[in-house]
Amino acid sequence: MCLLLSGLLSKPLFAQPPGDSLRISLPQAEQRFLEKNLALVAQQYNIQVSQALTLQNRYFDNPSINTDQNVYDGKFFRHNADYGQVYVQLQQLIKTAGKRNKLVRLSQDATLSSQQQFQDVLRNLRYLLQTNFFALHQSFQTNALYQNEYTLLQALSTGMDAQLKAGNISQRENIRIKSLLFNLEAEQADLQRQITDTEKDLRTLLHVGSDTTIVPELPDLSGVGNNEGAFTLPQLLDTARLNRPDVQLAQTNLLTQQHNLAYQKALAVPDLTAGVEYDKRNSYTSNYYGLTLGLPLPLFNKNKGNIKAAELNIQLARNGIDQVQNQVDAEVSAAWQKLQTAINLQKLITPEFTAKYNELLQNITRSFQQRQVGLVEFIDFFEAYRDARLKQFQQENNLRSAYTEINFTTGSNIINLQ
Repeated sequence: MCLLLSGLLSKPLFAQPPGDSLRISLPQAEQRFLEKNLALVAQQYNIQVSQALTLQNRYFDNPSINTDQNVYDGKFFRHNADYGQVYVQLQQLIKTAGKRNKLVRLSQDATLSSQQQFQDVLRNLRYLLQTNFFALHQSFQTNALYQNEYTLLQALSTGMDAQLKAGNISQRENIRIKSLLFNLEAEQADLQRQITDTEKDLRTLLHVGSDTTIVPELPDLSGVGNNEGAFTLPQLLDTARLNRPDVQLAQTNLLTQQHNLAYQKALAVPDLTAGVEYDKRNSYTSNYYGLTLGLPLPLFNKNKGNIKAAELNIQLARNGIDQVQNQVDAEVSAAWQKLQTAINLQKLITPEFTAKYNELLQNITRSFQQRQVGLVEFIDFFEAYRDARLKQFQQENNLRSAYTEINFTTGSNIINLQ
């Protein structure tokens, strides 16, 4: 067993992946995200498509021209002062009841919806970027802790091997330390898998190569969120209702359905077809000039079904607004509660506490080497120290995530994360 653990622990604890390292701050990551992210580019094209359709609906319908001429009356294409018939008709469709303007307005609503969908995609992707960025930073902090503990335990294990040969310690103590070292290596291997998954998502968002190691650079929490006391929960709720793209999208949907009802009612009004015509030698006079007017008679189809459907869609859109606003209120309230909890807990953590804990770890390690403390006491403190540091890293990440969630749920950059 001892030889097995020694063989495993002789390997490098952490294999560095090939490729370059990209050290990047959160503002730099967000800038690159906006410039390179393909999902945003695709959504921008949807906006341009809607704008193009709006332009198309502004155009009037093309006029139509019809002609009828004789081909053969004993001779082919005989046209002179005594023979030949020529008929020409020019017609234009005239849309009534403001159909063209109403259709343009619907196209403008579609463009506005595309813009709001783009803002919502941007909001969700930025939130994903920030949470992954913070999670990767926490993972690197945890890895640094594991590496320091591994170095300490490795040195301790090497010294205990010599003590074991000298007969100063038991085989049980030596194996227990090596087991502790092996457990640490296993935990760091799990951590490496988490880092790999997080980096995979960040590489996609930042559009960097698969062999690039992303290293987040974050300032300490002292400069983040200093203005969290400048707003209250009611203010956050009002901000979310005004700025959340999904709320705006629901409101635009209601506006679209209202405009669609007006358009469907306009479709029930017949369109007019007007034109002029000229006929040579095929009427009561040799040169006939006429005016043509035509419109369908609304006897069978008065568009009642589409009008009724539009009225029902308006009610559905109103219900949709209520549902979205209720969801937004719940999300903002939950984010507010998380932030208050994280802030209160962060106040309990001081730099002096961390410094003293690190110093105490070094002292108890020396005491264990000098046989002043026992194996059980050393292991208990070692694991308690690691647990406390990991919880501290998690708390810092929870606080950053709480700040991020406030911005995400309100749809505004209320808290400066830089």
